[in-house]
Amino acid sequence: MSKRNSKPIPLYLQIIFGMAAGIIIGLIALPLGLQNIIKDWILPWGHLFIKLLQLIAVPLVFFSLVKGVTGLKDINRFSHLGGKTIVLYIVTSTFAVLIGLGAGLLIKPGELVNKETVAHIQEQYKAFADEKEAEAKQQNTDRGPLAFLDEVIPSNIVESASNNSRMLHVIFFALFFGLSALTIPYTKIEPVIRFFDAMDEIVLRMVNYIIQLAPWGVTALMAGLIVDFDGDISIFSALAVYALTVVFCLFFFLLVFYPLFIHFFTEISVKQFLKAMYPVQLFAFTTSSSVATLPFNMRTIQEKLGISETVTSFVCPIGATINMDGTSCYQTIAVLFIAQALGIDLSFSQLLVVILMTILSSIGTPAIPGGSYVILAMVLTSIGVPAEGLALIIGIDRPLDMLRTSVNVTGDAVVCSIVGKK
Repeated sequence: MSKRNSKPIPLYLQIIFGMAAGIIIGLIALPLGLQNIIKDWILPWGHLFIKLLQLIAVPLVFFSLVKGVTGLKDINRFSHLGGKTIVLYIVTSTFAVLIGLGAGLLIKPGELVNKETVAHIQEQYKAFADEKEAEAKQQNTDRGPLAFLDEVIPSNIVESASNNSRMLHVIFFALFFGLSALTIPYTKIEPVIRFFDAMDEIVLRMVNYIIQLAPWGVTALMAGLIVDFDGDISIFSALAVYALTVVFCLFFFLLVFYPLFIHFFTEISVKQFLKAMYPVQLFAFTTSSSVATLPFNMRTIQEKLGISETVTSFVCPIGATINMDGTSCYQTIAVLFIAQALGIDLSFSQLLVVILMTILSSIGTPAIPGGSYVILAMVLTSIGVPAEGLALIIGIDRPLDMLRTSVNVTGDAVVCSIVGKK
């Protein structure tokens, strides 16, 4: 019988199967005393997957940011419109990060992991703990009140680009580069813009190829983590609380945060907004792509919310690129959860880095399913948390990705409604 009509297994199901396979392999290895086999022959493949994510982080963020900024081709004509749009996107993204940070620090889902297991994990990553302790001592003695600026402004971009822990330098340079390009007549920089558009497409294709390896990488990483956790199942109860924390925060945005913005800053009724956006949110939920939802979102904003085509065609495409409220909130909680599960205490300065990097790097997050893995690996590396901890959350990421995409497109509609207020 012909199998030409058979459909391939969706990637998110492959990742779930990979996670389950890794758990089973780890649980089988423990009683048989095969821990060294897992660490020497299986776990390295997971490390290679993490390295690929880290490899692509710098070019992804750089080209995406430059493309996003230079995409404001008509900045002279729409200077007021563009400035207002960017400010609103930054404000909502900042709120998203702070809400995620507050929820992660208040609920602390990662701390539900067995304390003895955490102590064992801390031994595995003792080097990271020692490094952070040394950094904390240095910050308390040698650093002044404005020393944090050193984490933002580079002195040598080539050197910074060779170190993922200096990603804020890359982000600053990309924004500086893009904004400078906007001050030059478009006819002169058009070849440069085409170059960055092409490079961004190539990097996104590389991301797609790497994400296809996620099921195998997750299998290897999860098997290694199960061995590290000595088969302790408390990690799964912590994972459930983590997922509920993310869901609660995302629904807070959909049902409270955005309706308040609509109520106070537009003339649109909350009921009208929610009724108009429900089909768009459902479409975004099923596709997990802000870009795929963009045409439907724009049409809905124009026809159901009465926003002009001029405003919609300017604000929404930018939002699909740089406005990722749901992703920003989720990534903050994810970073805290992984750090807590691994028994790593983050200092105040590291939390500031998480806030700033999450806000800025959300601009460079690909608007495709699974695109946030690269950014998460980058943020984790920047604050000294082992990126291997991604294996804890990737397996349940798909439904959360679907929900945060709904939040992302709703945020675009909110900002568009505010900017287009008559």
